[in-house]
Amino acid sequence: MTIRVEERDLPDLIRSVIVTEKATIAMERNQYIFDVVPQATKPQIKAAIESLFDVKVKGISTQNLPRKTRRVGKFLGAKPKYKRAVVTIVEGQEIVLFPEV
Repeated sequence: MTIRVEERDLPDLIRSVIVTEKATIAMERNQYIFDVVPQATKPQIKAAIESLFDVKVKGISTQNLPRKTRRVGKFLGAKPKYKRAVVTIVEGQEIVLFPEV
């Protein structure tokens, strides 16, 4: 089942940018890693990235990662489900994550 997303709701699909050591190495290859809503599809993620950052997306890989369990005392719970998207940008373009001050 696909969920239709309005043009104005596209920014809500992208939760955050993941900045780790592995992600910064991937930025050198024009790949950026985002935490997205689990129901988001590849075309929706592509449209959201292109509208937010004014870049041309070359390809997208998504990963549905398992829920992480947490224990508080004797109670066992789980963190919310999450999805990760690796977005490849066309050569020569870039996303400025840290604007210079």
